[in-house]
Amino acid sequence: MRILHLLNHTRRMNGHVHAAIDLACAQVELGHTVAMASQGGDFDALLQRNGIETFVVDHERRPGPVLKSMVGLTTLLRRWRPDVVHAHMMTSAVLAWPACKLTRVALVTTVHNEFEKGAILMGLGNRVIAVSAAVAKSMQKRGISAARIDVVLNGTIGSARMTGRSEVPKALDHPAIVFVGGLHPRKGLPDLLQAFDAVHAQHPAVRLYVVGDGPTLHTYAQMAREMASAAAISFTGPQDDPYPWMLGADIFVLPSHADPAPLVLSEAREAGCAVIATRVDGIPELLGQGVSGILVPPRAPDKIADALRMLVTDPSQLQAWRAKSQSDIDNLRIERVANETIAVYGRAVGRRAKRSAA
Repeated sequence: MRILHLLNHTRRMNGHVHAAIDLACAQVELGHTVAMASQGGDFDALLQRNGIETFVVDHERRPGPVLKSMVGLTTLLRRWRPDVVHAHMMTSAVLAWPACKLTRVALVTTVHNEFEKGAILMGLGNRVIAVSAAVAKSMQKRGISAARIDVVLNGTIGSARMTGRSEVPKALDHPAIVFVGGLHPRKGLPDLLQAFDAVHAQHPAVRLYVVGDGPTLHTYAQMAREMASAAAISFTGPQDDPYPWMLGADIFVLPSHADPAPLVLSEAREAGCAVIATRVDGIPELLGQGVSGILVPPRAPDKIADALRMLVTDPSQLQAWRAKSQSDIDNLRIERVANETIAVYGRAVGRRAKRSAA
């Protein structure tokens, strides 16, 4: 197939970008012809090395630029002639819908951030991919027919983006607990800080490493400085490659309040961490409903603390949960994601062809 991916940019440290880059490169590996249209960014060189043509499409939301981008995208579709356009964000879907209508190209959208109010716009696609079953249910409640929704669970293991990454574990003090993610309220880091402070009071050898950046970084760092465990908490800031921190960790914690299907859980499991995460959105699906990681309620620091105590006080439990993280881990490989997505494209193209014939 000829596949054109459309997203706002290709910059690092954005989950939807990582998912789109991984998918595009895996589709090339499967023998498809793939292009990427965006405002550009860090990953353009990687795309080009993997045989993916890149085009510039402005995603500015003001009326004038939007109209210009719609016209430019329509011209691109007529020239490049894709079988399917795959839009990964709301602005991308809005730009693609009229262009695909005019050129009679099938449009597929992926709902990466269903917690955003505008996510309903992803319903503009002929087919709508939900990155977890939880996201699919949420989109159905918003009025998108279940008949147009396909669930393709996120997974990133084996992606081209990981080629050449460091496999050397970061030298951390143990027991080492690591959080990796954007520092936004929905990620729930204050819950982990409170839980860690309680555990550290009883087990002063434990250490917490916070890897990431975001608008609440300074607020959370100040919160940590005011805790009794302040000296045991390290904020590393943003890292182009956080994988060595996960390799060096004993325990990975993701205390999210909302998280459709976080890619970081694939990496934490691949690194062999014992995983603690909240039972929200797509997280249980990425942890085998609790088989591959410990699930706790959201907004419950005491439950996170209980799980941490169990792991740091009982080496046999820690080793058992590290082993459990490998259960059915091949389901999180990018090749599975790419094959399932290609099947969605087939349904989208078939439906489009039937409508045109009618």
